[in-house]
Amino acid sequence: MTKNGHITLVTGGARSGKSALAERLVARHAGPRIYIATAQAGDAEMAERIQLHQLRRNDAWTTIEAPHDLTGALHASDGQGVRLVDCLTLWLSNCLGSADFGALVGTLRQQCCPVVLVTNELGHGIVPDNALARKFRDQHGWMNQAVGDIADEVWISVSGQPLRLKPMRESPDEII
Repeated sequence: MTKNGHITLVTGGARSGKSALAERLVARHAGPRIYIATAQAGDAEMAERIQLHQLRRNDAWTTIEAPHDLTGALHASDGQGVRLVDCLTLWLSNCLGSADFGALVGTLRQQCCPVVLVTNELGHGIVPDNALARKFRDQHGWMNQAVGDIADEVWISVSGQPLRLKPMRESPDEII
């Protein structure tokens, strides 16, 4: 658990409603809203996806583009309002294996203002057929575990339906 700012992790599959859920969770916090975008418009289809996300937000949001320096963006924006990071999966992909999620976790622990982070849930599919894809999937899973471990709340969106995973009502280590 964090000692300062409230950290929330939202996960789910593709088109599961996780970004919309994260935006709803941000709305629970008063004050300015900052969107930290990790996506890059490398083609027309991705540019359209980015535009759809932008259309959902109103002018009350400030956008910071941070496809690579996510920790820098978090440090620079702390104290200015609640932040929504969308998404960790793209950030990890953008960094091509050089993402330091240990530094990310350390930065998250130091935040004074709330942070809501969106990530994908990649481990439910088949085992990829090549080493690079398996390495990415493994790094992604370890990153999600590390962020989920320090998060105050963890949510998953399935078919547009939110489910809170943390804090749990009961512990799996509890003796029954």
